[in-house]
Amino acid sequence: MNVTERTAFVQGAVLYDEMNAIVDDRTLEILAHRRKTAKIRRRGWLVRRVLLAADLAGLVAAFAIAQFLFGLRESAVDLVGPQAELLLFALTLPGWIVVAKVYGLYDRDEERTDHSTVDDFVGVFHLITIGTWLFFASAWVTGVAQPSVPKLLAFWLLAVALVSLARASGRALARRSLTYVQNTVIVGAGDVGQLVAKKILQHPEYGLNIVGFLDSAPRERRADLEHLTILGPIERLPATVRLFDVERVIFAFSSDSHDQGLDLMRSLKDLDVQIDIVPRFFDMVGPSVGIHTIEGLPLVGLPPLQLSRSSRFLKRAMDLGLSVVGLVLLAPLFVLIALAIKFDSRGPVFFRQTRMGAGDKTFRMWKFRTMAADADEHKAEIAHLNKHATNGGDGRMFKVPDDPRTTAVGRFLRRYSLDELPQLFNVLRGQMSLVGPRPLILDEDEQVHDWARQRLALKPGLTGHWQVLGRSEIPFEEMVRLDYLYVTSWSLFGDLKLVFKTLPAVLRTREAY
Repeated sequence: MNVTERTAFVQGAVLYDEMNAIVDDRTLEILAHRRKTAKIRRRGWLVRRVLLAADLAGLVAAFAIAQFLFGLRESAVDLVGPQAELLLFALTLPGWIVVAKVYGLYDRDEERTDHSTVDDFVGVFHLITIGTWLFFASAWVTGVAQPSVPKLLAFWLLAVALVSLARASGRALARRSLTYVQNTVIVGAGDVGQLVAKKILQHPEYGLNIVGFLDSAPRERRADLEHLTILGPIERLPATVRLFDVERVIFAFSSDSHDQGLDLMRSLKDLDVQIDIVPRFFDMVGPSVGIHTIEGLPLVGLPPLQLSRSSRFLKRAMDLGLSVVGLVLLAPLFVLIALAIKFDSRGPVFFRQTRMGAGDKTFRMWKFRTMAADADEHKAEIAHLNKHATNGGDGRMFKVPDDPRTTAVGRFLRRYSLDELPQLFNVLRGQMSLVGPRPLILDEDEQVHDWARQRLALKPGLTGHWQVLGRSEIPFEEMVRLDYLYVTSWSLFGDLKLVFKTLPAVLRTREAY
């Protein structure tokens, strides 16, 4: 070993010891787990195999159930007999996997932090639809088998449902493994970088372990992030990635120069790391933005802020259809909850409160009562317990953990958001929507000014980004920004995704207070 190599080795060893002393136990646990194996296996390796197994299991189960329901038919030729359909289906299974790979159904979990089975649904639907009719066509053309149309329709419906269910179950299992967790470094310890860290910490389901920040001139850390480490200047990024097997680097407006940041990003291309960049004007950039180019220069396009008549019609049609179905199916649950409330404490079953609706029009929102009948009379007595007002926070939203005014039944209802179900009546009457901005009380609405009032361009919702992403944990200012993004980037498919993400979000989070 020459002098230069020895110097580099010593510097690397010193840096390793130095950084080992400041990273948290979670990072060290992940590194120890990975170094026990001869080959490092990451999230992509795990998820691709889990999803492939889920797809095969869902397809095979759908085929078996369809065969059981409709029975095996005789083959058009006597070569294989009644097992012709089974043989043909088995031979096509590799083709299903190839098409799924073409649709990108195995690659997005490694890239996107919040990717879920709901995001895959359109791709899965297309895959099953195309695969089913290709199977039918190949069977008919070759004459090897003659599956009936009812059997094919049954397989198609079952496959869409079972593959989606298997994928959701597979992802749930994968997230329990340390292999799923991605060591993450945030470049930039200013307001934006710390905001990113806070959001990551609020969502352990993303599977991101924050090793620390890199910044040459970091700002003072906010109180809820003091346990996170400042690893040093951004020049240490390549060394940090190698030492701690970092899989994801998030660039969040560090104080270093633009050229220096670009050089670092380019250097990471050889280190097998996912790079995420917080965009400028991120408060305006929603999921529906498009990217187009002018002579190779990428431009982010923001859609117009006005919904067309057809969009509003589709949204209202979905509200009417799903609210009617929901009220009919949930009627027995409504009765049980009403009886539990009456037996638990004195007072009415329902709680009605004036809220601000679309177009600055107020309405009376319905909920199941979760507090004592005289709760409003004691609000001033517990104002000091407001979660959002502690440590110099934003007290415009009033949320009290373990509110003493809450009844025993009320705590259970709030834990699973069952107290919100009577708002289906508000949806039916056209005062609310299934998905929309958070319905604010009048005192809170008075704190919304200027551009933020655009949130009232759509009806408030029974659920929305605030429900899916954190419920009571989200402070007032962040809630307003989420509502603004929702209104300015609305899509019907986005609403459907939020509806399907609401139940797992409710089961995942703590009590809503």
